[in-house]
Amino acid sequence: MSPRGRRAALPGQRGRTTHGLLEGLIVKVFAEDGSDSSDYPFADLPVAPGLRQSLAEAFSRRTAPGAGLTSLESVDKTYRTIRAFTRYLSTLAWPPTELGHLLPEHLDGFLDHRKKTVVRAGDEVAQLKLVLKYIPGLGEPMIAKLGEANPRRPKPDPEDAKKSYSRQEFKRIANAARADLRAAAARIRKNRADLDRYRRGEAGPDTDRRLELLDWVDRFGDVPRYSYGDTSPAQFWVKKHGPVTATASWLHLSTMEVIAGAVLLTAMTGQNKSVIIKTPAVHHRADGHTGNTATAILETRKPRRGRRAHMNLALSELPDWISIPGDPEQVSARDELHTPFGLYALLHELTSRSREIIGSSRLLVCYHGSGGNSVGRGLRPHDNAAWVVPTWARGHRLMADEPDKKGKPVSLTVTFDLLRLTYLEFHQAPVAHTEQTLATDYLARNRGNLTEYQKVVAKALQEEVDKARTRGVMATLTKQDLERAQSDPETVAAEFGIPPKTLKNMIDGKLDTVMNACVDHRGGPHAPPGEPCRASFMLCLGCPCARALPRHLPVQTLVHDRLLERRDEMTPLQWAERFALPHEQLASLLAQHDEVDVSDARANATDDDRAVVTRFLSRELDLR
Repeated sequence: MSPRGRRAALPGQRGRTTHGLLEGLIVKVFAEDGSDSSDYPFADLPVAPGLRQSLAEAFSRRTAPGAGLTSLESVDKTYRTIRAFTRYLSTLAWPPTELGHLLPEHLDGFLDHRKKTVVRAGDEVAQLKLVLKYIPGLGEPMIAKLGEANPRRPKPDPEDAKKSYSRQEFKRIANAARADLRAAAARIRKNRADLDRYRRGEAGPDTDRRLELLDWVDRFGDVPRYSYGDTSPAQFWVKKHGPVTATASWLHLSTMEVIAGAVLLTAMTGQNKSVIIKTPAVHHRADGHTGNTATAILETRKPRRGRRAHMNLALSELPDWISIPGDPEQVSARDELHTPFGLYALLHELTSRSREIIGSSRLLVCYHGSGGNSVGRGLRPHDNAAWVVPTWARGHRLMADEPDKKGKPVSLTVTFDLLRLTYLEFHQAPVAHTEQTLATDYLARNRGNLTEYQKVVAKALQEEVDKARTRGVMATLTKQDLERAQSDPETVAAEFGIPPKTLKNMIDGKLDTVMNACVDHRGGPHAPPGEPCRASFMLCLGCPCARALPRHLPVQTLVHDRLLERRDEMTPLQWAERFALPHEQLASLLAQHDEVDVSDARANATDDDRAVVTRFLSRELDLR
């Protein structure tokens, strides 16, 4: 109802401005963030009209909000798969004409057909099955087929596996991007200064009309054109100043310069391609313009993270240790492109007028010389930057470190995926994903610098083992020691360097922590004398105040095993740096017991023991 009590008009189910199936078998889909939309035609699919209608309706449901497809890129892949499936059906001797005619054999045949041309044919079948599940009226065999496990992706040939860039290759890519952006900054700043003098009347006669053209480019983001149609050519006098794209770039970034900005943003942040391309120009200055370390906080979005898609990206004025020159003194105030904040600030400056003209909130805006009839030329955000990156790299003649098998130089293939992989390889820290994803989905599949990385991990492991051997482990009371303490507590207490009363309290369980008992929590090495110890219980493994009793063995075995399990959840280097030392100390403790006792302790661990260990390793027991 309207505020005045009248019945409000409801939109029709097939309105042309809403998501879903429109007239003419066109499905309109909006990106989840509402930034863009695309129309997907089904009327020309080479199948029977009834099947064509069903596929369009199923695609409409599959691309509806909340159905799982969060970006237009993933929608495009699904649509291309449907078209490929219908083309395959049209080649059959007896193609299906109705829903009931679709059979499991059609999916199997499509998989075999696509294996001949694409690597990820199994992924296409999986996408197709998700669409077909939305079609009512399928036969029972087909419904059962849709419930089967998807085809496994074939293991890649080791020679074809992804390889991260070497440190020198990574720097060459970054330096080429910096060179492009420095040249763009010099050109745009000079032309802005010329335009400012022209508008103040201080530039002198404009005999070649260059300044007039500069003023037009600044006002309209394009050059003067003849007035007939959207495809109007530039006016004749404009062409004397060079190609239109070069002229428009007097005050705006070119396509290749925006690519350079996206490449450098990826190299300095390690963010996903979708985040980089849609980097916002709206930001918050966390430093408050106080003169301290400049930091811009951006609200970004990574659709694949689902409900955690929205995230903040902090870009600080701190040089990255990988990107700076070998001599840090070479980084001066003019090298603004060696910090994430400096890069962002420069791109923000160079695209400020471009964004103002078209009213865009996106950072990476440039002038496009073409774009097809549906998009056209002119200023707009660069949404399809990924496929242009190799072209940009070829323009710079970037070469790989290693020649091919015949000894000839090899051109360096540059992609956002490999830039991100290399960033993760060098930093060994997750970026917008979990440590487990970093270890299993990125680093484990990376074949670049593997030998070097293995050497680093081996060195870190050896250093932690040496620490464990140097520091030793806590003193351990055996069953025989506890029996002697019943009859001669003074002697046993003296052997372990504690008063008899402390020995009694320790045996009674009054001094227990997690994996041991503490005989002096105010006299340990991890706190000032007389102050209570606030260190992590993990440090008890090498503390002179710690004593291990047989009853602590079940918990010690649990912690030992849990630390081993964490190897699969994080990178090898992180595990070595965080857990190799306590793991080696625990292994030394367990080695002091008979194997039978260790096995019995592992088997007899209680639920309470497991709960304590879980809280301990989750750092819930730490004082913060």
